[in-house]
Amino acid sequence: MQSTPLLSLFGNLEQLDTIRLNFNQESVNLMNIAIAFIMFGVALSIKPQHFKILALNPKPVLLGVVAQYFLLPALTFLLVIILHPSTAVAMGMILVAACPGGNVSNLISSISKSNVTLSVSLTAITTVMSLFMTPFNFAFWGGLYAKHSPLLVPITIDPVEMFRTVFLILGIPVIVGMFVGMKFPKFTKMVEKPVQAASIIFFIGFIVAALAGNFNLFLRYIHLIFFLVLIHNGLAFLSGYFLPKSLKVGEINCRTISIETGIQNSGLGLALIFNPRIFPPELHLGGMAFVAAWWGIWHIVAGLLLAFYWRRRIVASPALH
Repeated sequence: MQSTPLLSLFGNLEQLDTIRLNFNQESVNLMNIAIAFIMFGVALSIKPQHFKILALNPKPVLLGVVAQYFLLPALTFLLVIILHPSTAVAMGMILVAACPGGNVSNLISSISKSNVTLSVSLTAITTVMSLFMTPFNFAFWGGLYAKHSPLLVPITIDPVEMFRTVFLILGIPVIVGMFVGMKFPKFTKMVEKPVQAASIIFFIGFIVAALAGNFNLFLRYIHLIFFLVLIHNGLAFLSGYFLPKSLKVGEINCRTISIETGIQNSGLGLALIFNPRIFPPELHLGGMAFVAAWWGIWHIVAGLLLAFYWRRRIVASPALH
């Protein structure tokens, strides 16, 4: 007997497949500029000795990678098995879970007073690992869910293009921010908070602009996947927190790993979905794209709410272990 999708009460998810979202290269470029500015502001407070601490105590980094690339994809697979959405929506969820952590996680870790150095390190490591882990996880877990789906296509990520993107939006801003922070401490102390505030405003402005470009579509279809993404994103935050917590990692690092796991680089997911060399245009990709696009909006909202909540709950002993 065929199982009934648990999410059928929200409507027919397959109607999302014919949607064409309005994202172009200009939007991607603006997003990258916003992220680079955020990274500069975050890096103002990072010192080289912070990375030495992580090198001497690699456990949080290892657990962050495990949460990102092993635990979250496995839990996502179980979630789509239980909820049984349309194939395209399920494959979109699996693709998002296969992506590395999003760069805005560094800003959110900073706002929440978590371990920013660990956050930046995990973002950099998981982004580099995405060269092989993103294609592997999508093929493996997607293959288990829908072995014969035409959406299960091999994903190839150009390593040169990936390195260029990572270096431009992560590497250069972090290097410049650290340099300014170390060489001009008085100036840094004066501008750090205004830069952080401007970063939030800048990025929220980008999200609002992206939403405005697809506002009618979101109003019409958001009820179909709102709770689906909320559950999926909540699962990411919770798993990223309780995995290290169960292994006696300090509270500050548990919060950081939770943020890294809950903030996914869904922009990479959208870039892959809209790449005709990966997913042919004749495939019905609306469900995948809608999930990735709403993830990109919702995880910022959820992450900021969590950050301001944790910011008010000061950890008595902020040892980074």
